[in-house]
Amino acid sequence: MAKKNVIIIGAAGRDFHNFNTYFRGNQDYNVVAFTAAQIPDIDGRKYPAVLAGKDLYPDGIPIFAEAELPTLIKEKNIDDCVFSYSDVPYNRVMNISSVVNAAGANFMLLGPGDTMVKSKKPVVAVVATRTGCGKSQTSRKVIEDLMARGLKVVAIRHPMPYGDLEKQAVQRFATVEDLKKHKCTVEEMEEYEPHVVRGNVIYAGVDYEAIVRAAEQDPDGCDVILWDGGNNDFSFYKPDLTITVADPHRPGAELSYYPGEVNMRMADAIIINKMDTASPEGIQIVRESIAKVNPNAIVIDGASPISVDDPSVIKGKRVLVVEDGPTLTHGEMKIGAGTVAAKKFGAAELVDPRPYTVGKLSETFKIYPNIGVLLPAMGYSDQQLKDLETTINTTDCDSVVIGTPIDLNRIINISKPNTRVYYDLQEIGQPDLKGILNDFVKKHNL
Repeated sequence: MAKKNVIIIGAAGRDFHNFNTYFRGNQDYNVVAFTAAQIPDIDGRKYPAVLAGKDLYPDGIPIFAEAELPTLIKEKNIDDCVFSYSDVPYNRVMNISSVVNAAGANFMLLGPGDTMVKSKKPVVAVVATRTGCGKSQTSRKVIEDLMARGLKVVAIRHPMPYGDLEKQAVQRFATVEDLKKHKCTVEEMEEYEPHVVRGNVIYAGVDYEAIVRAAEQDPDGCDVILWDGGNNDFSFYKPDLTITVADPHRPGAELSYYPGEVNMRMADAIIINKMDTASPEGIQIVRESIAKVNPNAIVIDGASPISVDDPSVIKGKRVLVVEDGPTLTHGEMKIGAGTVAAKKFGAAELVDPRPYTVGKLSETFKIYPNIGVLLPAMGYSDQQLKDLETTINTTDCDSVVIGTPIDLNRIINISKPNTRVYYDLQEIGQPDLKGILNDFVKKHNL
């Protein structure tokens, strides 16, 4: 039987994992190309032969822009197109399916059975219904609880391979210096740094089978694997405990974005986060969604209280609010930690950065025109970082509120008065994570 020609539709993450777990070494398929979306400057590269398998793909696999998909299907005689990225509304998923079908190919979605890798260690997966729900602070809370019990926890983060894919196959981060060694982008630092400063090791990269085997044998020890999910993707590893974070600021999205509903349905526990700033109506809609699709899940009420270094930088001032990039772009959030801090501590005005943006930041606002008066901390490349620095320093404002998970002052030169926002998960009443983790620890004799 002739091999089927395949295109994997992705965004430099789940697409590579789907290839590695389902297609790599599979003689029935010929993966002709990847396409890329969401993340800038990903297309035009190749998935290297050393990762793809030199026997079947001696020249590697090219990566094209998703806009080229209809042409590629026809020119390359494609049989199957596999959709492989996350935080996408259902109508967009089916829009892409229609593009694929109209060009003559099949549209595929790979599920957990074919893509989840089994670890030799117990796995806790922290996932979400949308980007920006609060996975990071939830992961930190879980790790702190387990470490307080004397357990060695190794975190593995959803991939963000924006550089040299071959060098990024397996990455280990144990110190802040490791972030420099691996030439991390702002987006990567935002995810890795909070782990290493708390004293736990975190892995990431491209080849997640190799990554988990390295993590299981980590030189500092490993009792538990913590999957720290990206966007609203489901876990790359078969979890023993799935904790899904939902956001009542975007009620209804938990049942209308792919693959967030998968996480909602698979969850052992669901945290309704940000209840301190969400509307009662939004919270109720999320509760009704949980009751509809996963009534057996344990529901934890949660908040993300904030603090700042220096409230005087905000009070009565015209402030520029800088928020986490992906949360504002494909996460579509209109409010973040910086926005909450600006309002809480009495900012006179939120300054619109759009008249002052330059270069790639201007392009970001064209691609995502609904961002509004917030500035996304885009830092996928040196040029984006330079454009971010220039935009901040030329914006006509009194001060800057930094709502990103890391201190931007360490990475760029901000010439204006600024203050950083901090936030952690706070459970409200019971049930809580401590009780859920008690059961997890007992079940696995940890």
